[in-house]
Amino acid sequence: MVPRFLIQRLTPYLGAHIRKNQRLLSSSVSAYQEASSSLITPSAGIDTIHMSDNCIRRMKELQEPMEEKMLRLSVENGGCSGFQYVFNLDDKTNPDDRVCEKEGVKLVVDNISYDFVKGATIDYVEELIRSAFIVTTNPSDVEGGYGS
Repeated sequence: MVPRFLIQRLTPYLGAHIRKNQRLLSSSVSAYQEASSSLITPSAGIDTIHMSDNCIRRMKELQEPMEEKMLRLSVENGGCSGFQYVFNLDDKTNPDDRVCEKEGVKLVVDNISYDFVKGATIDYVEELIRSAFIVTTNPSDVEGGYGS
């Protein structure tokens, strides 16, 4: 038998998670329905995800002959503000992905992450201690940084 005080303490926590999952599921369904308009063109305005010249140059260097790699950007839990940017190389898109293409280089973002990065600029930086793709500016980031 579960103690009554434990049930009373867990009920608000579980209720909040159920509501959060319902919101995520409903946004996933609407995101899937919007997938037909998933191609973002460079002239799309403020909602476009921009790629710097350095980002494009580095992605072209990473391309293997006859094999097209895309840069995948996602926003995941973690980091100081509760979110962090994650970059990966990918060779396929999913039905809920949005694709931004510039000079033959493709940036892929899932619909849920897109809400966190629309209008952002992606860059590639080379420093003494690391080289990485980063989000340099993001109008959707009101807290001051999701991390990189």
